[in-house]
Amino acid sequence: MPAIALPRGPVVLGVEGLALTAADRERLVHPCVGGVILFARNYADRAQLAALTAEIRALRTPHLLVCVDHEGGRVQRFREGFTAIPPMRTLGERWDGDVAGAAAEALRLGTLIARELRAHGVDFSFTPVLDLDFGASTVIGDRAFHGHPNAAAHLAACLRQGLNAGGCAAVGKHFPGHGFVAADSHTDVPIDDRPLPELVAHDLVPFAVLAKAGLEGVMPAHVVFPAVDAVPAGYSRVWLQDILRGRLGFDGLVFSDDLGMAGAFTAGDIVARADAALAAGCDMVLTCNDFTDADDLLARWLPPAQPDLARRTARMEGK
Repeated sequence: MPAIALPRGPVVLGVEGLALTAADRERLVHPCVGGVILFARNYADRAQLAALTAEIRALRTPHLLVCVDHEGGRVQRFREGFTAIPPMRTLGERWDGDVAGAAAEALRLGTLIARELRAHGVDFSFTPVLDLDFGASTVIGDRAFHGHPNAAAHLAACLRQGLNAGGCAAVGKHFPGHGFVAADSHTDVPIDDRPLPELVAHDLVPFAVLAKAGLEGVMPAHVVFPAVDAVPAGYSRVWLQDILRGRLGFDGLVFSDDLGMAGAFTAGDIVARADAALAAGCDMVLTCNDFTDADDLLARWLPPAQPDLARRTARMEGK
């Protein structure tokens, strides 16, 4: 069947298994859909992954973006047949005694991640993690490069350089920082009471450095910073419009974190969550694991026109 000519929409969906089902195909040709996020449930081996991504990419033109959380350590969806990527904390530990060596290794790992993903039809990974390691967050923990903002920024910039060299865009997460709070936004609504000047001096540094360098994507956190705004950062115009785009000058693609996480439920049902994310400044919204929610969103949501979406999604395509 020839690919359908259809602009990319603002929704990134999960798919059910190792190959597309009829229900997957019906969802993926909906005009609201612009991408697919893959998980461990979608991976058996390298040949199967290449076949799945080819099937996804053949549905539409321009092809749906194919993405994954492939950071290394605990968060690496494809394992058998892929190189095991260490947690990013190992780079930070090396940085403390060997800055040049750690930077070179970050560059090497970024290139390796990108080349392996691109060889199997995946456009990009949601990496690097730009959260700082304050020793409080179990959900971030060793996913963070370092507790010092300059170290984290340096290593993340090198990893991004490697990703780009291997053909992948980069997505910095979780803006403006998820590393200080103990609560996990998958299961709770974390609240970080620190004032904005403290966040600017620490957590925002890696985001500012990479935004200035032309970072392609950012994912905000489902974390509330009441000293700045009363709603989670992913629903906040203050964070996404005034600070990320205005103060930091970021012009890339803003992806919501998964709207199926407990930290996102503050806005209401799935349509209200998607509305809140786009109204705040997200370009694309993720609904990853709840296919009832996905079907409800596609049936009822009428997103506003997004004049920058095509340009920003084009930058996320694998090279």
